[in-house]
Amino acid sequence: MTQPGSIHPETSLGPVHLTISNLDRSAAFYRDVIGLGLLRREGETALLTADGATPLLALSELPGARPRPARATGLYHFAILVPTRLDLARSLRRLVEARYQLQGASEHLVSEALYLADPDGNGIEIYADRPRSAWPRINGLLQMATEPLDLEDLLGELERDARPWDGLSPQTRIGHIHLHVADLRQAEGFYRGAIGFDLVLRYGGSATFLSAGGYHHHIGLNTWAGVGAPPPPPEAVGLRDFTIVLPDQGELQHVIGRLRESDIVFDESGDAITLRDPSGNGLLLVVGRGSLAGAGTAHGGGGGS
Repeated sequence: MTQPGSIHPETSLGPVHLTISNLDRSAAFYRDVIGLGLLRREGETALLTADGATPLLALSELPGARPRPARATGLYHFAILVPTRLDLARSLRRLVEARYQLQGASEHLVSEALYLADPDGNGIEIYADRPRSAWPRINGLLQMATEPLDLEDLLGELERDARPWDGLSPQTRIGHIHLHVADLRQAEGFYRGAIGFDLVLRYGGSATFLSAGGYHHHIGLNTWAGVGAPPPPPEAVGLRDFTIVLPDQGELQHVIGRLRESDIVFDESGDAITLRDPSGNGLLLVVGRGSLAGAGTAHGGGGGS
């Protein structure tokens, strides 16, 4: 539920920027297996899109980049939201055709999700939401769960779809991001108090889910890599930054005001600010649809955070 002082309910997520070790390999994976198209390539960075115009993912090559240590903050997964259950079934069929290994498949009551990793081990979720009217609530509180997904039932959607694979729907977008953090209470305080997201639920004492506008979650936080985990080294693959898209300049100024009240350091440039959360995860706040022009440059050219 939106609270007074919350971030604008129309806030959404924009592009995710990753460090990878081999750009050609990763671009081919995201094109041929996931279904994103190349928007443009700028040196050692490729911008990927679903609609041919809007960047959803940036891949920046760091030759010789190492895997992110198991005990480190950074990316747990970024989540690609497809518009319908049929689109999710089409993605599942594509993964089967490509013989690409799934790491999991879950029924979350509010959504259905497939989990996998890219060639560098960056976590990916591909999911479709259930209608918001069907999201279960108890005493007004949203309920989520992690139950096995019925893959046969999902593939049954394809009985009414004979189209060959031609990539992700143009309506595909980044739905949420899930982060490893060092201190859950500190991270929650940052994303709630300083940025303005609303608490949706806590999962035991190890994970927290937050959102804008009553969504099931835009931000997931967990300490599953270890309480007190350090940021990964600069030469590691992983998250450079992710984007929070605000609807207007006024909302950006509201967030800037909260950051200043909290004595949080940030860099401001026009309609965007860049900063890091208390665990070192990089984020970019932009007005409007946002752009990845120069994304990640404020956080250095190295690896995950």
